[in-house]
Amino acid sequence: MPFENYLSAGTHIGMKQQTKDMKKFVYKTRSDGLAVLNVSMIDERIKTAARMLAKYDRVISVSRKIMGKKPAVKFAEAIGAKAITGRFLPGTITNPAFKGYFEPSIIVVTDPLIDKQAITEAVKMRIPIIALCDTFNEISMIDLVIPCNNKGRKSLAMVYWMLAKEYLKAKSIISSDEEFTVKPEEFESEESAPEDRGEERPRRPGMGMGRGGPGMGRGGPRMGGGRGGMSGGRGGAGRPMRR
Repeated sequence: MPFENYLSAGTHIGMKQQTKDMKKFVYKTRSDGLAVLNVSMIDERIKTAARMLAKYDRVISVSRKIMGKKPAVKFAEAIGAKAITGRFLPGTITNPAFKGYFEPSIIVVTDPLIDKQAITEAVKMRIPIIALCDTFNEISMIDLVIPCNNKGRKSLAMVYWMLAKEYLKAKSIISSDEEFTVKPEEFESEESAPEDRGEERPRRPGMGMGRGGPGMGRGGPRMGGGRGGMSGGRGGAGRPMRR
């Protein structure tokens, strides 16, 4: 896809705040202090995430962020996955007795800061996590980071649309971009402003979930098996985390 599509959607616009682990995705910092993400890395990571997702059967897309609800749902519809939006109820993927229980093979979260309950449960169940991460996000719990503006309406629609298209290509369900007839606008939230209206807003990072310093994995034993062809797990011996 032409990089101009990412640029027009504002997918590359980060925040003034940059965590240590997200700095490697930053192309430059503007004169007003806003970080600009590397567009080629955004594109590369979306394609890598799609190939990773294609190796799993039960996918969940998660978004408590209002701007991400429709994109997460449209993504799930496009690939035949399950979407969980709004509050992620405790026990959703950890308690088989819970009415809404679902056992995913892998999850995609829209914002690690706001979707931290889903991440906490995925960590407990040793489920791989792909996350859309802005420059303020902590990523110690994430298996694969998709660097992007995870606040904007158009940006979230573009990322989830692109992820769906690349997933279908990776699964050989479609063979060309032209076969994916859904438009990015169809993934876009109807909300007119990027404010979250009462949900947790970005603040100084510190989710309180990490078990190691910056750049560390989760630590502790992991279940056996591959990571969708990725070159790392989350703490397995001799297998550094892939972010």
